[in-house]
Amino acid sequence: MIGIIDYNMGNLRNVVNAFEKIGEDVRLIKNPDQMNELDKLVLPGVGAFGSLMQFLDENNMRDKIIETIQSNIPFLGICLGYQALFEKSEESPGVRGLGLLEGKVVRFSSGKIPQIGWNMVNSIKIDLIKSDYYYFVNSYIPKIADNSYIAATTDYYGSFVSAIQIKNIFATQFHPERSGRVGLDLLRRWVNC
Repeated sequence: MIGIIDYNMGNLRNVVNAFEKIGEDVRLIKNPDQMNELDKLVLPGVGAFGSLMQFLDENNMRDKIIETIQSNIPFLGICLGYQALFEKSEESPGVRGLGLLEGKVVRFSSGKIPQIGWNMVNSIKIDLIKSDYYYFVNSYIPKIADNSYIAATTDYYGSFVSAIQIKNIFATQFHPERSGRVGLDLLRRWVNC
């Protein structure tokens, strides 16, 4: 069973549909008790960093998400769900992220903001990500402290880390659920890893 955190924002239906399209059973998670007995956990992402963290705190989900990830349950963070893994974000000064990864989320310094559309993802760790074009909608990107967990990079007026992989954590700045065949293939590989 794949649990998908439902925080009342964004493209949740697209994420659910993508997993169902590849034959997976999903459960929408709105409270910490629903995270028990999951095989995998997904934090999707559309919206603002501060609003997401506020929802998680108000619904007592922050600690349960951290506990679930630290118990080696495979975790997938998508876009904002990727950014939430870090300590803080310029988008919401003073708001703590999950703090599972050292670093902060910063706004693009140039180019049209937000980045919207297809962009090349250059795989560094090829076990999950294949180099190809994926769909992005983002104004912010993580500046990570440890280069050892970089899984892919992308160029948008300079190179940035578009995916990370460390132990049971896999997260992408792009949206696999909106990336057609290549995105569904990535989700299949993640499910089977």
